[in-house]
Amino acid sequence: MLALILKEIRGFLGSLIGHISVVVFLLLTGLFLWVFPGNLLDIGYADLTPLFITAPWVFLFLVPAVTMRSFSEERRTGTIEFLLTKPLSELQVVLAKYIAAVLLVVIALLPTLVYWISLHELADPKGNLDTGGIVGSYIGLLFLASCFAAIGIFASALTDSQIVAFLVAVFLSFFLYLGFDLIANFEALGALEGPIKNIGIDAHYSSMSRGIIDLRDVLYFLAVIAIFLLLTRTTLQSRTW
Repeated sequence: MLALILKEIRGFLGSLIGHISVVVFLLLTGLFLWVFPGNLLDIGYADLTPLFITAPWVFLFLVPAVTMRSFSEERRTGTIEFLLTKPLSELQVVLAKYIAAVLLVVIALLPTLVYWISLHELADPKGNLDTGGIVGSYIGLLFLASCFAAIGIFASALTDSQIVAFLVAVFLSFFLYLGFDLIANFEALGALEGPIKNIGIDAHYSSMSRGIIDLRDVLYFLAVIAIFLLLTRTTLQSRTW
């Protein structure tokens, strides 16, 4: 299983799309934080909120780009049968590819700690930051990206086309992130607005971004991840039915 994880990481980091994805993520978040109007230097106070507002939208495209080749490429080249005959269960194969995708997201996210260090030094007085809020936001962002990765792995298992897998993953991730919020805005739903919003990722991510690590939010993210990983395993098993 470890060998498969390392193979996935090497394959992504050794590809052009891997380097482009990481660079684009860092470039966009850096521009929104330091260059574009409303940047940190313009607003005049040390706050990483712009990063945690921008990052989910970038991850909405970055994570599917990371996961789109996971199973699609294996199906296109015909190596999926060889992979599934290895002494690993379908669930272990899914978990290996999922863990590799999450680690790749972490690799992309780690350089943003430089922004935190920069704000720490620029704050007046030095270090005058909402550390709890920032830590909570990073945890929330990691959970959000992990959900997107589970969705992307599932989408990749559905087709042998990387483009189709990418588009399906983007659509499903967007719907789960904001779709329920949009549905809840219909006035006819009345008292159901709150419960419907809680089905979506954004409500739980926003809660964590305030620095509040609620067990209900953690369980929600774990449940979403588990559901899509189990759906992926079921999709792989269906090939042998």
